[in-house]
Amino acid sequence: MSINTLTNRNLLEIFELITAQGIKSNAGYEFAELKACSDFDGYTCWITFNDLTVTLLFHGKYAFDYTNPKTLNEFLNKVSQLLAYKKLTKKGIS
Repeated sequence: MSINTLTNRNLLEIFELITAQGIKSNAGYEFAELKACSDFDGYTCWITFNDLTVTLLFHGKYAFDYTNPKTLNEFLNKVSQLLAYKKLTKKGIS
């Protein structure tokens, strides 16, 4: 997966997976080295991984902030793996 093929839906699916299967803490949820949290009304959500933060905004917009391009590649690989995992578990294969 590349940043050009990543969609808002993909990011929302990852956010949902983290919050549904992750470990809850005061800062949000953590699953597979990814962290997810939202503001009080849920209109803005964040997914973090190392030095990368994805901000999911209302109306389907999102923004990436990172310092190391390697982190972006690792994040995209992780997203691909988790989307495949979600697809398999949705079909009842685990």
